[in-house]
Amino acid sequence: MHISGVQVVLPDHRYTQAEITEAFSRLTNCDEELLRRFHRATGVEGRNLALTLPDYAKLDSFARANDAYVENALDLGEQALRGALRKADIRPEQVDHLLFCSTTGVATPSLDARLAQRVGLRPDVKRVPVFGLGCAAGAAGLSRLHDYLRGWPAHVAVLVCVELCSLTIQRDDTSIANLVASGLFGDGAAAAVGTGHGAGPEVVATRSMLYPDTEHLMGWEVGDHGFRIVLDADLSDFVEQVLAGDIKAFLADYGLTPDQVATWICHPGGPKVIEKIVQTLGLPARALDVTWRSLREHGNLSSISVLHVLQETRGRPGAPAVLLALGPGFSAELLLLHW
Repeated sequence: MHISGVQVVLPDHRYTQAEITEAFSRLTNCDEELLRRFHRATGVEGRNLALTLPDYAKLDSFARANDAYVENALDLGEQALRGALRKADIRPEQVDHLLFCSTTGVATPSLDARLAQRVGLRPDVKRVPVFGLGCAAGAAGLSRLHDYLRGWPAHVAVLVCVELCSLTIQRDDTSIANLVASGLFGDGAAAAVGTGHGAGPEVVATRSMLYPDTEHLMGWEVGDHGFRIVLDADLSDFVEQVLAGDIKAFLADYGLTPDQVATWICHPGGPKVIEKIVQTLGLPARALDVTWRSLREHGNLSSISVLHVLQETRGRPGAPAVLLALGPGFSAELLLLHW
């Protein structure tokens, strides 16, 4: 598979981290100085949000938050899909397969059904909506497009991810996990076009890792007010324990070592996780500069982030690259690319 077009779209409402900290403190009655310390530690300087800051006070139920999710997700998803198709020089009616990933809202019919009609995809397009992959979904989605195109190399397959993390805000939750999340996660949408014989970086191989008995590290608890974040403090330590070995084993199967990889496209899960990846793999100091910049400028966009890093990355022609993301499960998704 060749990744022939990637388009990330962010909401129009842009705020500095300080503005978000102040607004969230008022909304939750949380001590602003305490919140400021948690938000500062994320390394995020600003984020784009689905709504204006005053509008979040109106989200007094899961139903209202989810209504806002459906409306905004469709608009952002449409913009992302149209943009990716333009970049790939593909017409909507040429799309054979649509994979839609999101973990921050729910809808039936799933949003991909509405999105297909908005954009003008064929009535016989094959649709697969996926919920629950979280931050790993951008990488996992690319892998599943690759799987599909191995069987149907003449087809066109597209991935659309939409995550509106801010709409999952829990105003009555003052846990450390929620305070960290309120300073880390942002909103956005992304689309990628996969073709069997097109332009763009080629997916050479993929690998999925699912780690037993790690459900407590990351995910949602669903309550009266929707999705409550689960984010364990041991997450970065677990990444340090297992991820480097699994990445090295993956590369070794294709005759490579980490020092032979020219480009690293990593999901910006947070400062500690990024630092652990660099340290355990022994990467050069600037190997994840694009990942750091994405985190600083936009926060963690869940499944969108790794696609944003991919969009902003210029790989070295003829050299291998690795794309990776981590998500609930606990899980890891690895792709070996060739530019």
